[in-house]
Amino acid sequence: MEVIPIALDGYLAAEAEPGPREHTALWRLTCSARTDHLIDEAVIPCTTMDPELAHALLTERQPGDLLRVSGHLTLPDTADGTIRLHAEALEVLWEAPLLDADNDDTGTTTTAEADADADRNNAIAALAEALTGLGQAGPGPGPSIRLHISPTGVLGAGLEHCHSFNLTPERAHQLADHVDALNCSLNSEHPDDGIALGPETIADLIELFDGIDLLDLTNAVLKTTRPERRSAVINAMDDMFGDSPAPEDTDP
Repeated sequence: MEVIPIALDGYLAAEAEPGPREHTALWRLTCSARTDHLIDEAVIPCTTMDPELAHALLTERQPGDLLRVSGHLTLPDTADGTIRLHAEALEVLWEAPLLDADNDDTGTTTTAEADADADRNNAIAALAEALTGLGQAGPGPGPSIRLHISPTGVLGAGLEHCHSFNLTPERAHQLADHVDALNCSLNSEHPDDGIALGPETIADLIELFDGIDLLDLTNAVLKTTRPERRSAVINAMDDMFGDSPAPEDTDP
C-alpha cells in the first residue's frame, strides 16, 4: 500500500464510533477543499490509535464540526480497496452550533420553514459560486485567507451546504471594498426609519430653502459653466427646481 503524508480540512460527517481496539476511534471526514489526491466533497474514512484524539472525537466533537486532520493517507493496492486516513493530529477550525432540542423532538417541519431553508440554501449556493470565481486564480504559495460559509444550526445532514475558500490578501481587500460599497448603497436606499428630525431642525431647513433665489442660483451656476454645456445644465436644473431662466434671461 502507498502511504501519503497529508493534512485535510473537512466536516465531521457523523458521530465518531469506537474502533475495534481500545482507545481507538473511527469517523468520516467530508472534505471541501481540493488537494492533489482528492476531489471536492470527498468523504474520507478516518481512524486513530492515539488515545487523546480518540477520546476527543468520541466525547467532544459533533457532526458538522470543521476539522483539520493530519496524518498518513493509505491508498489500497486494488481498485476495490478502501482509502483511509490514519490521524496523528487534530485541530478544530470551527464548531458547529447545537440544534434546538425542542425542534428535534417534534420531528416536523412547516412549509414556511422549508421555504426559508430553500431560500437560505439557494443564497449559500449563489455566494459559494461567486466566492469560487473570486478565488479561481488560487492563493499561491504566500499567506492566504480562508473563508467558511455554512447554514446555522445544521449538523450532519446539511454538510453539502458548507464551503471553504482560500483568498489572497489582495482578493480579500477587493471583496471588502465591494462589501463596503454595497453597505453604502443599501444604507442610502433604506435610511433608518428610527431617525427623526427635530422641529427646530425642520424649521431651519425650511428657512434655508425658502431663502434660495433660483435666479441667483442659476446665474451663479451658468457663469461657471462652459458655453457648450449650458443647455444640458439648464435641463438638469429644470428637472431639480422646475423651469429655470433661459441663458438670455440671466445676467452675463
